[in-house]
Amino acid sequence: MLWNVIFLIIGIMVLGAGLYYLVKEKSDPESRKIYSVVSVVGVVVVIGAVIKFIL
Repeated sequence: MLWNVIFLIIGIMVLGAGLYYLVKEKSDPESRKIYSVVSVVGVVVVIGAVIKFIL
């Protein structure tokens, strides 16, 4: 249970950081690709933590 909360917090932080820098570096196409991938990883971690928390 504690691990689920930790992974949820980490996923939200990664997602937030990815979205923040995605907006901040919107003019650089290579940065947009990198931060899009980071945001997707954050979403996957959050979804995984939520699913594990529910089950």
